[in-house]
Amino acid sequence: MMASVACIGECMVELRQAQGGASAGQGGGLYSRGFGGDTLNTAVYLARLEIKVDYLTALGDDGLSDEMIAAWNAEGVGTRRVVRLAGKLPGLYMIQLDARGERQFFHWRDGAAARQLMSLPETDEILNSLMSYDIVYLSAITLSIYDAPGRERLFAAIKRARLLGTRFVFDTNFRARGWPDRDVAREVFAAAFAAADIVLTSTEDLLALYPGETHDQLMARIPSPELVFRLTEPVSLLRFPGGTGEVRAEPMTKPVVDTTAAGDSFAAAYIAARLAGSDPVEAAQAGHRLASLVICYPGAIIPGYAMPPKKRHRPAASRQATK
Repeated sequence: MMASVACIGECMVELRQAQGGASAGQGGGLYSRGFGGDTLNTAVYLARLEIKVDYLTALGDDGLSDEMIAAWNAEGVGTRRVVRLAGKLPGLYMIQLDARGERQFFHWRDGAAARQLMSLPETDEILNSLMSYDIVYLSAITLSIYDAPGRERLFAAIKRARLLGTRFVFDTNFRARGWPDRDVAREVFAAAFAAADIVLTSTEDLLALYPGETHDQLMARIPSPELVFRLTEPVSLLRFPGGTGEVRAEPMTKPVVDTTAAGDSFAAAYIAARLAGSDPVEAAQAGHRLASLVICYPGAIIPGYAMPPKKRHRPAASRQATK
């Protein structure tokens, strides 16, 4: 049986300023529409790396939600755990560029369907399903869209699943705008660190919460047995049972076009490699390879033809099959 991953989160409608659509300082202009979400990006890359993956979220019953479902299915991402809510819509965000090409994000998501996932009649069934996966993956953005009782339900379900062998991977993708204040974020991060088997983090995320701390101090905050700590330079520091390591990305041979989803694709390659039996150092090398490729293309999801050759890893077997 193939190993399986549950990615939990939110995908939103994305409005991106079209090339030549508007001049700096002028109103109006043309925008292209797409879809985006950090854990959804990871799910797509996992599917492309031939890992069985389901996306767990809530959507509306509108045409845009239909398009999302169709796009995910086309990528091989499972949608059986997606709850459809009558009268609801997905969230929306807009990317606006200034005269220097710097990006600014605007969000409309307070009433998005995904925010209700932990408080639905279907919630218990979804949470009980977590124990059927080899890995549950979510990010701090995922946790930020739920209220405190919702997060407690989710953590409780993850802890139950871990008793049966499911591993919990937490990505610290921190966005300050999603939290009421940093004290709440720190409290939730601490709970996630305590529950996680693998933490994927970065100096960018942690220094925003714990300013002025050294790398050693930041890593000491995370008790998880397996830790990948990405630095501002393309280097990862690793801590895992039995050792530590440092993995440096290979030098870039192509120009960097867009760093969107660099961390999301790193996470996918790391998880896929670990499921295939690679050690953490080999997995981090795989993560850097894919991320270095992704940032050479515009947007979060690169064209399918640009993906590295398949079968990089040995076929992944589920924990059930290996018992």
